[in-house]
Amino acid sequence: MKIIAEKTGDRIDFYLANVTDYSRSKIAKLIKEGSVYINDKPISSSTKVKEGDVITFDEPKPEVIDVSPEEMNLDIKYEDDFLAVINKPSGLVVHPAVGNLSHTLVNGLVHHFNSISNEKTIRPGIVHRLDKDTSGLMVVAKNDSVHEMLSNMIKEKKIERKYLALVWGTLRSEKGTIEAPIGRDAKNRQKYTVTDINAKDARTHFKVIERFKNATLIECKLDTGRTHQIRVHMEYIGYPIVNDPVYGRRKIINDFGQMLHSKSIKFIHPVTGEEINIEVEPPKEFTDILNQFK
Repeated sequence: MKIIAEKTGDRIDFYLANVTDYSRSKIAKLIKEGSVYINDKPISSSTKVKEGDVITFDEPKPEVIDVSPEEMNLDIKYEDDFLAVINKPSGLVVHPAVGNLSHTLVNGLVHHFNSISNEKTIRPGIVHRLDKDTSGLMVVAKNDSVHEMLSNMIKEKKIERKYLALVWGTLRSEKGTIEAPIGRDAKNRQKYTVTDINAKDARTHFKVIERFKNATLIECKLDTGRTHQIRVHMEYIGYPIVNDPVYGRRKIINDFGQMLHSKSIKFIHPVTGEEINIEVEPPKEFTDILNQFK
């Protein structure tokens, strides 16, 4: 991987942990192994980055792990020999983490499918993820080549994903675009925020579906897929998502989680050329909260 540094002053391990999807410990391991270079020279973890530096490193191999299959009632909306589209319920974690290897969507996928991409990694089949408390549609790959094709399609904006979100406040504009870079929150590493520091470009389009007295139902379309993107962007413009325990600002209605639902997904099948266009209604818990505002 090759990265051009956009700022000066950060240690290389902190910088790469913020601008990539790899943890600081994984970056530190790569540096210790001599696999990270700045301007073609090996460095240490304490090396400071300068704007314009060319950082190169070999991406770490996916962690090899055996994920135990678990019988699970999967809501499969489309399936063939190459991929599947799953309707994930709110409250279900997508993939295991070290120390927590069970009761996730991935455990159910491994049980259900005869073959799955990246089989011996901690995220088999997962092309893109949803937050634990976000419900709705996800694409799952059944082999490594299809996984790569789908990943590239997401990067090239060839997979259209639309979300329903209920936000606090009455949006005046009928539609709009939020274009603001997202990076980790310096004060809370579990959160993300709009920042120019070690951030990635992010773009969210929204349009109003229905207005209520003190909330607005909107549809969001993503051009990028940053962690917590819709939640961060809506909070940034002053309309945080209702019932969001992290970015919500206001009272939590119940323990359902943020009012965010991946409602539709549309793309051209990378193998068959068929158009896949699927839409699902939000879960009952989402509708019950929505009805309180009507």
